[in-house]
Amino acid sequence: MLGNYSAKKEKLGRGDVRLKVTAVIFVLLAAWIIFRLAVLMIVNHSFYEAMSVNAHEVVSQLVPKRGAIYIQDSRSGEKFPLAMNQDYFLLYADTREIKDEQTAENVAKQLSEIFNYHGEQTTTLFAKLNRRTAAYVPIEKKVVEETMHKIDDLKLPGIYFVRVPFRYYPEGNLASNIVGFLGKDEKGNNVGRYGIESYWQKDLAGVGGNFSGAQGAAGGLIPLAPWSMKPAQDGVNLLLTIDRTLQYQSCKRLEETMHLYGAISASLILMDSQTGAIRVMCSLPDFDPNYYGQVSSTQAYNNNNIFTPYEPGSVFKAITMAAALDDGVVTPDSTFVDPGQRADLCKTPIKNAMGKTYGLQNMSGILENSINTGIVYVEEKMGKLKFKDYVNNFGFGLKEGVELDTEVSGNITTLELKKGDKVDCYAATAAFGQGITATPLQLITAFGALANGGELLKPYVVEEINYTDGSSKKTQPKEIRRVIDNRSAKLVNAMLINVVDKIDKKAQVKGYYIGGKTGTAQIPVPGGYSDQANHTFIGMVPADLPKFVMLIKLEKPDAAWAESTVAPLFGELADFILKYYQIPPTR
Repeated sequence: MLGNYSAKKEKLGRGDVRLKVTAVIFVLLAAWIIFRLAVLMIVNHSFYEAMSVNAHEVVSQLVPKRGAIYIQDSRSGEKFPLAMNQDYFLLYADTREIKDEQTAENVAKQLSEIFNYHGEQTTTLFAKLNRRTAAYVPIEKKVVEETMHKIDDLKLPGIYFVRVPFRYYPEGNLASNIVGFLGKDEKGNNVGRYGIESYWQKDLAGVGGNFSGAQGAAGGLIPLAPWSMKPAQDGVNLLLTIDRTLQYQSCKRLEETMHLYGAISASLILMDSQTGAIRVMCSLPDFDPNYYGQVSSTQAYNNNNIFTPYEPGSVFKAITMAAALDDGVVTPDSTFVDPGQRADLCKTPIKNAMGKTYGLQNMSGILENSINTGIVYVEEKMGKLKFKDYVNNFGFGLKEGVELDTEVSGNITTLELKKGDKVDCYAATAAFGQGITATPLQLITAFGALANGGELLKPYVVEEINYTDGSSKKTQPKEIRRVIDNRSAKLVNAMLINVVDKIDKKAQVKGYYIGGKTGTAQIPVPGGYSDQANHTFIGMVPADLPKFVMLIKLEKPDAAWAESTVAPLFGELADFILKYYQIPPTR
């Protein structure tokens, strides 16, 4: 009996210890629960209240803000939004609150007056409102705040709003081919299309955050269940190199000139030849990215300056001459006797424009009179392989790497051939810009090297990236390579000044030296060339101390020669640019 009593006592003692340990655990657990509830109910109450939904597992995506895109006044540094986020309101109806047909008719009438609905639109709206059972019937997806307040003041039954952010382009068509637009992918997600919006999609979009946690049957979060939160990271803001005033004025005048001569497209680039920064880039026809779906053709989305290579014609003679001067096979005073045509190279004889023969000429005369046979002579002095090397070094046939979507490269594959008569023919025609293609961006970049002393610079349109943490990164000019020496560049500049002074006089600006070259290039068709042409002028502003290079191109204008279409526009815009930057006259 005594043994049994001792065993029971020992067993009860162990039970007391377990009870005490259990009590301590419960106290600690209760304290932890109270602490977590305090955090959940007091500190994070509003957050978790907003996050709660009727599901056992909740994962809510925290959406980042898309970064803005700015253009600037390049003189003062003032910024102007080109693409930004703007809140609109989605108008919808809870038709369960519209109790009868008369009420539905009254609501439809008042909304129709505000949205200027007529006829079938009003009838359709009435049918939507008269459904009685639908909790959510969208009416208008993009209502401005002023209109929302008007509707709200009417206190219409069953009419509600949801605030929705939309991409907004306050400058409309201005620089639309540069900025692109925000569209939808196949899953309905917002995604950048074309231009900056597409190329910088990942950076502009930012990184989405998320919150996850377990919930009970009533929809509330389970306090002790695992949960995590990762906040969203907003997208970067971009400052472009584009000057707002110059972009507007240049594109406006380009559009007027395009319509004046009946051209089907037009392009213009103004680039700082000392840095590679692009101050103007016009591509017509253009579009309003706020209403990108209303274009008559999706071709309007393409930026012709980077997307549409073409045979540049005689503007390329300046590149060929620069290469020959740098190679040392000619000097500006070297002479050449023009025979009027060359029948020994191609199936069709190479002739000068208008069938002219110029006789004895120096190298300056070849550029001034745009002598096809003369520039073929210059190319032959170099040799086709050396000529091809220079064409490659000037960046033709390769993408420039500008930070815009849909850039393509031109085509110089005809220069790859190494045997047979066709090799000589292709190299000869390439010397005056036929049989090869280039984009306007490639051409302006190459002329930039002529202007700055021989350095091929990488063109760029993004001047600064501003991050959400307050830091920023400014684009620095980047030399790709030296293509010709400084002396050769200066010689070509002087020759191009003579071209404008003697031939392309409509490109002149009083008080300044302007150097440049026209190109009137027939457009290739199967079996030969058509009667229609592309007109191009590329020049330096000013030419004695080059600060800018500018290219203007018209596709298929109703005029014979580039000197009467794009050269006058170049002179007009060059005058405006020089005054805009207050560059003092030197002539």
